[in-house]
Amino acid sequence: MNDLFANTSSSYRPLAERMRPQRIEEYVGQTHLLGPDGALRVAIEQNALHSMILWGPPGVGKTSFARLLANHFDINFVSISAVLGGVKEIRAAVEQAKNAQLSTGRQTLLFVDEVHRFNKAQQDAFLPYIEDGTFVFVGATTENPSFELNNALLSRARVYVLHLLAEDDLTSLIHRALEHDDVLSSYELVFPDELRRVLVNAAHGDARKVFNFLELAVDLAKREGQQRVINAQTLESVVQSSLKRFDKGGDLFYEQISALHKSVRGSDPHASLYWMQRMLEGGCDPFYVARRLVRMASEDIGNADPRALTLALNAWDALDRLGQAEGELCLVHAVTYLAVAPKSNAVYAAYKSAKSFVASDIHRDVPMHLRNAPTSLMQEQGMGEEYRYAHDEAQAFAAGESYLPEGIHDLAFYEPTERGLEGKISERMRYFEKLNADSPIKRYKG
Repeated sequence: MNDLFANTSSSYRPLAERMRPQRIEEYVGQTHLLGPDGALRVAIEQNALHSMILWGPPGVGKTSFARLLANHFDINFVSISAVLGGVKEIRAAVEQAKNAQLSTGRQTLLFVDEVHRFNKAQQDAFLPYIEDGTFVFVGATTENPSFELNNALLSRARVYVLHLLAEDDLTSLIHRALEHDDVLSSYELVFPDELRRVLVNAAHGDARKVFNFLELAVDLAKREGQQRVINAQTLESVVQSSLKRFDKGGDLFYEQISALHKSVRGSDPHASLYWMQRMLEGGCDPFYVARRLVRMASEDIGNADPRALTLALNAWDALDRLGQAEGELCLVHAVTYLAVAPKSNAVYAAYKSAKSFVASDIHRDVPMHLRNAPTSLMQEQGMGEEYRYAHDEAQAFAAGESYLPEGIHDLAFYEPTERGLEGKISERMRYFEKLNADSPIKRYKG
């Protein structure tokens, strides 16, 4: 097996590399794919090796699984990284696959790490070789393939989603490393279960991270005779810079924003606070959170409680004035108010409806009675004629008047709900509609 970017300059191998599973049975996690009825388990049992995209966050076993497939099917393994490679490396991988096929008759599995980093032309370069069977293509990506990979490549490979590892999975990996790794098993290590849980929690579902933490913790462990003792102080120094997981540019970023938005929309202040705090502690710009809250106030609350928008804007302003340390409390103030406020998307729906209508409608002139006529010439043209000044009418409402062009004067974009203040708005709109219906004066007949 070959790795075009393997580091052969040193004999040192990190714990995460030493602990890579060698057989499918040793692989931990992803039971939805590798369990008894999992799609990948069935494919393996049926000897149906195929090209695939493995999509998931870092440290969940994408590279390990690709290597296991090559081992299981006893085929050549070639690995390239889209971060370090380009067209030259792709051509070299193709040549390796062809040579292996000619010299030994063995099939090749080409593993492309971070495949989303390749541009369209580079991704297209794989297509003919996938089709003619030069290699089985396995791409790994942390980003949504729908957005980052070409449709042509996606159509030739199945996409499998890999999840963060569960706490039990990470705990078992720690136990396995301490028991079976040649280096760690040689130590007389004291590492209480409750501290192992701290390490697991700090890794946040990332196997590579838990191995890196463990290896560092052993190196920093307190020596007591023949023993190495991992205590709370040791773990604190190991995980202090990695307490939370927050990918500022990847899918997890958008997943957490989505969770926050949906929690506010769902009127759950507790979940809203949880997701917002996850984002803030993970390093998210608090001003980004403030902007999102302003958007939520209009999109999901609107006129059901117009104070929500004011409060969100005030929180943004307060954050700017106070700075992050003190200003985050203002974000908490705003997000809890938004979460418990009455909900309405009527304003948002009206916006989308009006936008869609105007985009598809023909050009319509402003009706003459609505045009301004500051000059005598414009008055002579009839501009502003017959305009009814609402303040001169009963209840400051010109019953029967229309403010839309003829032919579309019966449009209805905004349909307020009966929740919160919008219930009052709805009642008032119905009242005006009745006045219009009962009025003997009509701008447009029919």
